[in-house]
Amino acid sequence: MMRGITDNRGKLLLVGGFVLAALNLRPALAGVSPLLPAIMRDLGLSPAGGGAITTVMVACLGLLAPVAPVLATRIGLDRTLLAGLLVLAAGVALRSADGVPALYCGAALAGTAIAVMNVVMPGLVKQHFPGRIGLFTGLYVSVMVSGAAIASAAMVPLAGQVGWRAAAGSPALLALLAAVLWGMALRRPATQDPAMPVTGRSRRSRPGDPGHRPYAALLRTPATWAVMAFMGLQSLTFYVLLAWLPTVFQAAGLPADEAGYLLGLTNLVQIVAALAVPLHAGRARSQVPHVVVAVLLTVAGYLGVLLAPTTTPWLWMIVLGLGQGASIALALLIITLRAPDPASVTALSAVAQSSGYVLAAVGPLAFGLLHELSDGWTVPLLAGLGACALQLASGVLAARPAPGQPG
Repeated sequence: MMRGITDNRGKLLLVGGFVLAALNLRPALAGVSPLLPAIMRDLGLSPAGGGAITTVMVACLGLLAPVAPVLATRIGLDRTLLAGLLVLAAGVALRSADGVPALYCGAALAGTAIAVMNVVMPGLVKQHFPGRIGLFTGLYVSVMVSGAAIASAAMVPLAGQVGWRAAAGSPALLALLAAVLWGMALRRPATQDPAMPVTGRSRRSRPGDPGHRPYAALLRTPATWAVMAFMGLQSLTFYVLLAWLPTVFQAAGLPADEAGYLLGLTNLVQIVAALAVPLHAGRARSQVPHVVVAVLLTVAGYLGVLLAPTTTPWLWMIVLGLGQGASIALALLIITLRAPDPASVTALSAVAQSSGYVLAAVGPLAFGLLHELSDGWTVPLLAGLGACALQLASGVLAARPAPGQPG
């Protein structure tokens, strides 16, 4: 009886720590956008300089993603996630300190931590929940999106009470809480996914376990390039609006708090798509139909913001949220499905997210520059629609499994 209770507690700690870690993947990013006008006024930043805050973080998501498999090889996937949470807390705290150098250095440190965590999460799904990939992919992506929604909606009211610096630094507390719970989970006996047969070998990662596969072999596979492009383009179309959507709405005449709530709404709606789509798509051999619908919804949301930003903006945010939530969930699901084991998933995740986020990092900065050059938001939004078209093409290729590969 005691052993059963201990095992159950271990499973609850594992799932709880995993979920709380997922909750930390986006608040440090999403919380900047609603505060951007205040940050720019306080520090005297131009629109391009303001967009560069998000660009720095997203660039780190791409450039430093390959660090994750190296760390996983040396200390295991579980401890790599713990290290990421601690570094994230430090980076967010530094970013909210005084001065422009601290702002960008803290953003880079937080981006590095999120890069590592992003990469290891699909591997942890494969490692701890191999019989429930669709369920736990949907769970962690929907929780990740929830973190973005909460941060987007809460930052402006919170900043009104405590100032933008304290508001921007608040995600550090969430990261520390997740680190404590995940650390407790690591101290419990290793757990086994009840949907899988017991193998006699713990599924918990250990130092020295193979954490990566040769990148050269991955890059010789055409499917890898399609996954990389889809990951990057769906990230680009997401992050440009994450960084600038409240500013676009404010320029159209909406008040700052309503603009922040609208961004929160689209992130909130993403939860529904992120949770539901992997459950259905994970059972299908091909995810092509899901990709097509997701991208078309994203296009419809972009068009609504472009053509009628103050006419039923809540409708555009719902449509956009469904498309973007489904897109990120499909990108991560495809990574997990296409690789045979946790180490291979981690390697493919690193390759896809590294190149993908480097591409995505161009988005917020380019969006700001296009706004400055055109003195409006039409040209940037049209560029975003062009990126959506490329996202559709690459997603169709990425969503088709290789011949003989299970879906």
